[in-house]
Amino acid sequence: MRNSGVLILLFTLACSCTRDNAVSLFNGQDLEGWHADVPAMDSISNAINPFIVRNGMLVSLGTPQGHLITDTSYSNFRLEVVYRFPNEPGNCGVLVHASTPRSLYEMFPKSIEVQMMHENAGDFWCIVQDIVTDDMVIRRGPKKDWGITEGKARRIKNLTEGSEKPLGDWNTMMIECYEDQIKVWVNADLVNHGYNATVTEGQIALQAEGAEVEFRKLVLTPIQSLSE
Repeated sequence: MRNSGVLILLFTLACSCTRDNAVSLFNGQDLEGWHADVPAMDSISNAINPFIVRNGMLVSLGTPQGHLITDTSYSNFRLEVVYRFPNEPGNCGVLVHASTPRSLYEMFPKSIEVQMMHENAGDFWCIVQDIVTDDMVIRRGPKKDWGITEGKARRIKNLTEGSEKPLGDWNTMMIECYEDQIKVWVNADLVNHGYNATVTEGQIALQAEGAEVEFRKLVLTPIQSLSE
């Protein structure tokens, strides 16, 4: 019980509390509670951290490529992400259940990525972890090509088209992770539902993957059941 109390205290200190047991993973001022893993920063002396705070928003500048990762691991939650590509369309993603860093292409942590790439938001990408959806052959390709490592068919396409707002407008993505299921909504449209995931807890990561992305809301709500 004593250890549980310490964990709860640390969780509270790491996040800014909001209503209904929800917590904001971004405090609007700095990157407290997060750490960057950017390979270029290991060897290039003038490499910048691509994750900054600007005008009260968390911003991924896109380059150099890497990840911003929560210090805390989570399970059974809903994560609301409000984001936009302010300038040019491009690529980014939210990684859930992240763990071992640089497990794929010496860049990506083990995880399941929820794609944010413009006009592809809600795709799953399997990163040394796996997940199942309905209509897998249609959405992932021939079964013989499936895999979770380099060169394999790791993308599982989303269910809809046209769920994203025009470039420059704010999108709301809701990611629900409960036990071995992951559901994703984009602007209230259910765009993906996976189950039998090979992982059920881990850190949350944001990508720098070539395009500037602004985040104005990152709110996590713990859930005890899918009825909540």
